[in-house]
Amino acid sequence: MRGPCYAPGVKRGPSFPPAAPVRPAGLRWRWLAAGVLAVLVALLAGVSLGPVSLPPGSVAIELLNLLPGVRLDSGLTEREIAIVTELRLPRAVLGLLVGGLLALAGAAYQGVFRNPLADPYLLGVAAGAGLGVTVVLTLGVGSGGALSGLPVTVPLAAFVGSLGAVTMTYLLGAAGGRSRSPATLILAGVAVSAFLSAGQTYLLQRHAESIQAVYSWLLGRLATAGWQDVRLVLPYFLVTTLIVLLHRRELDVLSVGDDEAASLGLHPQRSRYLLIAAASLGTAAAVSASGLIGFVGIIVPHIVRLLAGSSYRVILPLSLLFGGAFLALTDVVARTVAAPQEIPIGVVTALLGGPFFVLVLRTARRVLT
Repeated sequence: MRGPCYAPGVKRGPSFPPAAPVRPAGLRWRWLAAGVLAVLVALLAGVSLGPVSLPPGSVAIELLNLLPGVRLDSGLTEREIAIVTELRLPRAVLGLLVGGLLALAGAAYQGVFRNPLADPYLLGVAAGAGLGVTVVLTLGVGSGGALSGLPVTVPLAAFVGSLGAVTMTYLLGAAGGRSRSPATLILAGVAVSAFLSAGQTYLLQRHAESIQAVYSWLLGRLATAGWQDVRLVLPYFLVTTLIVLLHRRELDVLSVGDDEAASLGLHPQRSRYLLIAAASLGTAAAVSASGLIGFVGIIVPHIVRLLAGSSYRVILPLSLLFGGAFLALTDVVARTVAAPQEIPIGVVTALLGGPFFVLVLRTARRVLT
């Protein structure tokens, strides 16, 4: 048999198509810079805008004056400086912390459960944390609400409630067998949320004097009494961020399945439990500080996944940055669109998150089935 014929001048040998360039899965510096820039813009907007608008340039100078050794003339009066440093800045920083925690927890839950619709609000985690805080408030442990004056009791109650809720959701989703499909998990989260909300309603009926305080807290808000709330949330923020970001590579491994992850030397259940505990701790701190704010854990991670990549080495740090910026900017909208009145921030995120959830549900229909 004659061999293959070659045209003159063509090198003989196997022919392979040129290799396509491989896009690295790691975090690119330009996306990290964009996230930091978004945080700075949200911080400046949160401090500049409000019932009393202040010049952004003067506000930026005054923020620079907070750095050691910097002393510049911002042109602001003493009253305006007090508004910047004692009222608006702690509120904007709290928005960055709470938004970052909710978005980071949402991304972590999506990776742990391999579910594109997982979110602290939909899994019942926020409802569990809310029930824990409601128990504390209605029993009269504190009168200020949120974390104010309650450095241990409220976050601890919220953490116990959120961890119990996610455990109930996980077990209920597996009640029909070993397979935990995304649709089953979401339905289990809805059932757990309804059950916990019923318990919350019962407590409010038994303690009618607490209804107004608890109800205003449930709608979500970032009103602070100063830097105290920021100092109380910051340790939970640091612990949650450290644990989740240190395990971001393990989430990529878990996405291929437990058997494959175990063959690579990973302990799937141990990693999963640790990440669930860390995400629940972050959710508890966010809920106890700001009330029930939904959809942040769905909106931000999905936008990051769409624009920057599907690796959790990218999704987690960017969700942290863009989630904080998103909630800080949403808070600006909540307190300026109907000034001098203030719209609950949970209402604004629900108006944005409802249509976005429908869009995600349509794109994820093949995963759900």
